[in-house]
Amino acid sequence: MQPLLAEYLPILIFFGIASGFSIALVAGSYFVARQSPDPEKLSPYECGFEPFSDSRNQFDVRFYLVAILFIIFELEVAFLFPWAVSLKGIGMFGFLSMIIFLGLLTIGFVYEWKKGALEWD
Repeated sequence: MQPLLAEYLPILIFFGIASGFSIALVAGSYFVARQSPDPEKLSPYECGFEPFSDSRNQFDVRFYLVAILFIIFELEVAFLFPWAVSLKGIGMFGFLSMIIFLGLLTIGFVYEWKKGALEWD
């Protein structure tokens, strides 16, 4: 058992050095940098006004549908380009795999369309 644990010693040393270095950098930036935030820096920045209700309110489901729609097109573009570049080398199996993938994305797009996510009031 001892030789097996000796093989992990360099990894343990690496984690120790990395942890010590990161703690030293964070502590150093805390002590060296000025810590004097002004009221403008502490004010809300996303929308410009103080929050007026609880953040745990229910959202309209259309926000999630738009997010799903974005993911559908994001995945389509991310996977279609490498597939098109290597189409000659992947053969019929790669072609059919991409057809199934595009079919699943089309089903998701039709679902979005039927739910009305493309029509925003």
